[in-house]
Amino acid sequence: MRWLIVFIVLLSGCDQMAQQPRADAQESSLFFPDGKVNQAPPLGTVARGELSWEAVLVERPQLTEELLARGEERYRINCVPCHGLAGDGLGTVVKRGFPQPPDFAKPRLVQAPDRHFLQVIADGYGVMYSYAARVRPADRWAIVAHIRALQLARAAEVNQLPEPDRRALEALP
Repeated sequence: MRWLIVFIVLLSGCDQMAQQPRADAQESSLFFPDGKVNQAPPLGTVARGELSWEAVLVERPQLTEELLARGEERYRINCVPCHGLAGDGLGTVVKRGFPQPPDFAKPRLVQAPDRHFLQVIADGYGVMYSYAARVRPADRWAIVAHIRALQLARAAEVNQLPEPDRRALEALP
């Protein structure tokens, strides 16, 4: 008999949930002081898995051939349309009327810390939008390594090249 009474009491509470007020996203609400249904998460809240996803950004990885190859691949996919193959800011979108991004060989960018490029990839800069959702954090380091390689290549003197490379370059029209 006791179980029957407990069961009836529990069932009586279920109907109240179906009758409670609710609001759809983007509607106004009298419940919250700012009048919005959508509320920002509390400060310090981190999405599940976000910490491990971003943990690779804490420390610069060791410079390896694999990292440079990955950086070149990701740069060609994500950056070339605007920044160009050489990093000179003369990508195909510039030829179609979009604003020209800065040349990576400018002294300001050569002297910029690696963190600057990581932040620009993640947050965007000027008319460049964020690539945080398009470029994994580990690949951001690879792209930064490739940008540094482009900067070094553009600043290299021909007489510093190995002999076979210098001859090949001098043979070009």
